[in-house]
Amino acid sequence: MPAPFTNRPPGVERRVVADPEAAVTDTHPLVFHAAGGRGLGPKAAAFFARCERQEAILYVPTIVIWECSLLARVSRINLRRSVRAFFDDLFSNPSYQPLDVTPEHVFLADEARFNRDPFDALIWAAARTVGLPLLTRDGDIRSSGVVPVIW
Repeated sequence: MPAPFTNRPPGVERRVVADPEAAVTDTHPLVFHAAGGRGLGPKAAAFFARCERQEAILYVPTIVIWECSLLARVSRINLRRSVRAFFDDLFSNPSYQPLDVTPEHVFLADEARFNRDPFDALIWAAARTVGLPLLTRDGDIRSSGVVPVIW
């Protein structure tokens, strides 16, 4: 039985995702994957492995690219090359696709009330708008039930 959460939109129930063909990524799973996979949940690691074999598609919201840029700028992460070069390398594999931020993402993010992180709000809004699960370990997103989660 799913845990109750008052901010879950009416009619939205916690959903379980089994081997989806495509998903959207939060920032930390992508960074964990780039660093060799340590820290990834088993289902997230399996999804990245499928992407590496070009058996699944992972959409990377532009807000994730921006967050990686900010984290690299303040030395919280080390991409071992420029942000542009990192994402050029990533997107050279057709399983990784950029996902542009749209006005709808912004409107949904503005309506989000499960936490105060603007990056989280735009990332889950991107997943919700395209109707795909989100790779994340973020507790607020997971417990809110606003999108199916893979971890």
